[in-house]
Amino acid sequence: MERVASADRPLITVLGASGFVGSAVARALARRPVRLRVVARRPSAPGPGPADTSVVTADLTDRAALAEAVAGSDAVVHLLLADGGWRAAESEPRAERVNVGVMRDLVAVLPPDTGGGVPPLVVYGGAASQVGTPPREPLDGSEPDRPETAYDRQKLTAEHLLLKATSEGRVRGVSLRLPTVFGAGAAPGAADRGVVSAMMRRALAGEPLTMWHDGTVRRDLVHVDDVAAAFTAALDRPDALVGGHWLIGAGRGDALGDVFRLVARTVSDHTGRPPVPVVSVTPPSHAPVTDFRSVTIDSAPFRAATGWHPTTSLPDGVRRTVAALARQSDGGR
Repeated sequence: MERVASADRPLITVLGASGFVGSAVARALARRPVRLRVVARRPSAPGPGPADTSVVTADLTDRAALAEAVAGSDAVVHLLLADGGWRAAESEPRAERVNVGVMRDLVAVLPPDTGGGVPPLVVYGGAASQVGTPPREPLDGSEPDRPETAYDRQKLTAEHLLLKATSEGRVRGVSLRLPTVFGAGAAPGAADRGVVSAMMRRALAGEPLTMWHDGTVRRDLVHVDDVAAAFTAALDRPDALVGGHWLIGAGRGDALGDVFRLVARTVSDHTGRPPVPVVSVTPPSHAPVTDFRSVTIDSAPFRAATGWHPTTSLPDGVRRTVAALARQSDGGR
């Protein structure tokens, strides 16, 4: 980060540090010479490193607790997400309080200047799906947003709150819209609940891998370590990013049928058992329309601004994740 704090090292606060992406970001920041404050509802230490780390346990829907958690921060990484993900947003009133209300409170409680002469930086974890049904491939961030699910509407509302506060000079806001992220959790309980890891767990259990389509639907898959690196890149070079949203992606557009077959083969290699079958099934009634549309992401604008690029190949990421999930499964027996 370019900003100098009142102390010798800047204070970076990670909200949602016990979650899947949040724990990976906290782990990456712990390797840096910063003051790091990790905040979540359950204690979550990011592991060893040169960072001066403090762990805060708090319910961030409590505005006073939120204000205390971010006090003095030079930068805040907002990765808080309601339990249950996108499904919770459809039916749980608390989901909106977490997904939208915390951002509304955050931009209100952060002081506009903590001593460095500029407002605090807020880097938000948005979602590429906020655009709604992809109007084209690849997405590059210039498309109009027409969110089709409650989850995406809530994410977009939070992003708008951040960027409005930025235009008013209260914070310096950056939204990173994330693709389909996969990998192993960086902290106990920080499980990846996405489709790729879900299929790995099924394969490890010897169950068939099921698709709600013919397998040609594509997803832009990025390993969680590369996503964490995107957040550190945004913290390092925020000036060109402030006030906008930026798409993060590998740019491949992997066909899910191919991905699931790769998962089946990788699990087979790990266990010595034959690969489980990959089959198409009738989709459930709750499946959103976006599940049947392909997504490829052009992250060239973010790459040009920060120098970031993903370094984990899909086969290597799948292999590492399968090994980690197998260890977790063996440890739970």
